[in-house]
Amino acid sequence: MIYCSIDWAEKTHDVALIDDTGQLVVKRHITDDATGYKILLDLLTEYGDSAEDPIPVAIETSRGLLVAVLRTGKRQVFAINPMAAARYRDRHSVSRKKSDPGDALVLANILRTDMHAHRPLPQDSDLARAVAVLARAQQDATWNRQQTANQLRSLLREYYPSAIAAADGWKNGLCRPEVRELLRAAPTPTRAAQLTRTQLQAALKRAGRQRGIEAEAERLRDVFRAEWAHQPPLVEEALGKQMLALLVQLEAACSAADQLAEAVEEAFPQHPDAEIILSFPGLGLQLGARVLAEIGDDRNRFVDARGLKAYAGSSPVTRASGKKSSITRRWVKNDRLNHAGYLWAFSAITASPGAKTHCRRRRGQGDWHAAAQRNLFNRMIGQLYHCLQHGRRFDEAVAFPPAPALVVAA
Repeated sequence: MIYCSIDWAEKTHDVALIDDTGQLVVKRHITDDATGYKILLDLLTEYGDSAEDPIPVAIETSRGLLVAVLRTGKRQVFAINPMAAARYRDRHSVSRKKSDPGDALVLANILRTDMHAHRPLPQDSDLARAVAVLARAQQDATWNRQQTANQLRSLLREYYPSAIAAADGWKNGLCRPEVRELLRAAPTPTRAAQLTRTQLQAALKRAGRQRGIEAEAERLRDVFRAEWAHQPPLVEEALGKQMLALLVQLEAACSAADQLAEAVEEAFPQHPDAEIILSFPGLGLQLGARVLAEIGDDRNRFVDARGLKAYAGSSPVTRASGKKSSITRRWVKNDRLNHAGYLWAFSAITASPGAKTHCRRRRGQGDWHAAAQRNLFNRMIGQLYHCLQHGRRFDEAVAFPPAPALVVAA
């Protein structure tokens, strides 16, 4: 039995092959290009790699062109966490020495001794991996948009509180195109107070607003012309220029999030699992795509629903030692799936009567709001696992059956 490991770097990689006794068979230094990938594949073929019996590979990353080349066919690729690899390094040397060829040898020995304890990369379809790329990118763009909006809000509080007051009545606040158009037209509160009704209406029309323009312009005029504290004129102008620079970043973040959302809405419905995922209450196109991106479509990835729940961080974890024991929430989890789960549970409360009743019952038993939502997410993701395994859509009556009636003895 031959085991392969790759110590990944940006430009070059160190490759090590060992046998089942731990003896180093060969080591090689390859470049991160097509030539280096061909050398690696030829090296694997030379030592017995075949389509029916591929050599398993350990590497410290789960993405990139090198991983894509290795994931062809039935090959098992193990993405070893660098922190775990550092712990294994101490088993082979106490001097704390470190080198790239030595790290490659450590990774190979991880497969030789503990391959059963590590999970290979899932065999997801190309469409599922494409949806994962788009959904994660859209999620990152949404977080980046909100972070930039928070920076803009913090800056406006220093010199332009009327802009914050004007945006408070709108959904999405500073991320709305109307707010961005108004800030571009009047970067300082002094200029905003000078805007006429006609100019305000024109700004709202440029932002795409079609209804209630006159009433909204009148409200904005009253807000901007109210009495507010002001910075000195020179300082106010300087802060206005800083705000315009930050506004450019916010516009780019909003545009990126919108474009990626359109790409997700185009790709996700093409997946065969989309119909089942979208049948669950609280899951729309964007949130459903995020769930699919993290769980994939490899039916053998999770042994049972408990494994998926632990991966999502929805199931509690028990820590016991001697006479002491505690049940707490999980800290080691898939953060993206866990974040989507809270949004899913929050939306399901209003979309499903059973989910609403379940949350109310948990709150009545003493759970905090977040704990009740986590428990609902734990239940629904288990139901999603069952539906995906059996190809069934969500059924409210089966998912949340009515409580049995109490029989009172005569």
